[in-house]
Amino acid sequence: MRRREFIAFSGAVAILPYNAGAQAQVRRVGALLASPLSRPILERVLKDKGWLLGQNLLIDYCISDGDTEESRKCARELISLKPDVLFAVTNTSMASLQAEGSNIPTVFAMVSDPIGMRYVETFARPGRNVTGFTAFVPSLGGKWVSLLKEIAPQIERIGVVYNPEPGNNSAAFLASIKAVAQTSGVVSVETPHGDSSSIERLIVSLQDARNAGLVFLPDALTAARRKEMTALVAKCRLPAIYFLRLFCDVGGLVSYGVNLNKIYAGAASYVDRILRGANPADLPVQAPTEFEFIINRNTARVLGLELPESLLARADEVIE
Repeated sequence: MRRREFIAFSGAVAILPYNAGAQAQVRRVGALLASPLSRPILERVLKDKGWLLGQNLLIDYCISDGDTEESRKCARELISLKPDVLFAVTNTSMASLQAEGSNIPTVFAMVSDPIGMRYVETFARPGRNVTGFTAFVPSLGGKWVSLLKEIAPQIERIGVVYNPEPGNNSAAFLASIKAVAQTSGVVSVETPHGDSSSIERLIVSLQDARNAGLVFLPDALTAARRKEMTALVAKCRLPAIYFLRLFCDVGGLVSYGVNLNKIYAGAASYVDRILRGANPADLPVQAPTEFEFIINRNTARVLGLELPESLLARADEVIE
């Protein structure tokens, strides 16, 4: 038994043993992740499908923390390893791989608007070397505004929080956000501009604004920095709605979004199918059908918000 080392370019090292006599059967996956959250689910699903790390399967990880430049570096490194399948989690990861013009079969998870970003032709028939599981549809933008107004009816200004650097698919949500805002008493929708440093500037700029709130759009960078983001929002005493319950677990007010584990597991099952010979062009892109509504009542109390009982009754979970 020999050992080889594969460097996860974020700094971690995965040491994977394999049988040198069985090299011809070893398949390889390159995984570009914003955080380690999907890693155990990917490995568990593939193990359940019969793949054994270090024996018939190798996985190279690169964890970028949602940083645009780091994601681009990782994309180049992973493609250079010539894996059988690429696994991309988040918009930033997928955009970085796509920018390299790779023809390697690719499965994405947590990517918004894959048709608008030209990753696939249609959901039913992706038509290229890319398929996967999208977690967000454009109409969710309006849903987030409506829920935030239910929780804090006085809101008149909304800051839309996302990383404005290339690769983030924010435009798909802004149309529905502005449409609902116009009919619900919101007079101003503000967005970040330039680079990622404008995210904090936007949040702080609304600190002293009257009747302001925040909508966090799907974004790898803010998800990776969710503790820092929710702490800043709390310091500025702003009501905010987030796209994943991960934010509520660290103090965020409310979230409405998909169950991450189900999305990751579904995408991992597609990785398995492609490793066994399936063509990604023939695997339909899967859209979300279930959403979780989470309320952090402790945060609501700190903000002095009186939550209607009807709203609490609709929540899938209330964090006390």
